[in-house]
Amino acid sequence: MATSSSPVSGVAERYALSLFELARDGGSVDTVESELTAFGGLIEDNADFRRLVVSPSFTSEEQLAAISGVVAETRPSQLTGNFLKVIAANRRLFALPAMIRSFKAMAAAHRGEVEAEVTTAQSLDDGQRQDLRQTLGAYAGKSVTMRETVDPAILGGLIVKIGSRQIDTSLRTKLNSLKLALKEVG
Repeated sequence: MATSSSPVSGVAERYALSLFELARDGGSVDTVESELTAFGGLIEDNADFRRLVVSPSFTSEEQLAAISGVVAETRPSQLTGNFLKVIAANRRLFALPAMIRSFKAMAAAHRGEVEAEVTTAQSLDDGQRQDLRQTLGAYAGKSVTMRETVDPAILGGLIVKIGSRQIDTSLRTKLNSLKLALKEVG
């Protein structure tokens, strides 16, 4: 896994790795992943919870009390609940979104999956989606999970990002390249 120079990503990766190793050893990677995904959704959907997570104005006691209440209400597995309480007590809630992303990446790698971000000008139908998934799987040598976005501005074609690689076959990019080539000639 590539490391980043960001202090948040370093903290997030260390905590996520610890949680992943505990979940893997306990055979609960999928459970923890789905629970973290739910908490990620809660951060996105609930402004009060998001403020609790990202704001440095709350004390660790306040964050721990609030997280303990959320854990009691949502009843995640003991591992996930304890993890959330530990990061609240250690004043690391600000890094929870990055921890969730890191954990999900580790879980996908553990399952032999790779995520591809696919941007198209129009929505793909099921046949196109399956063909693209198989092609990307053959390219990556792993099972591919696709996250799709529709952006009409690319005009046609698609843009695929897998890890640090990007394949851009969009009509917009081809037209821009042609425009630059014509400027150099004239």
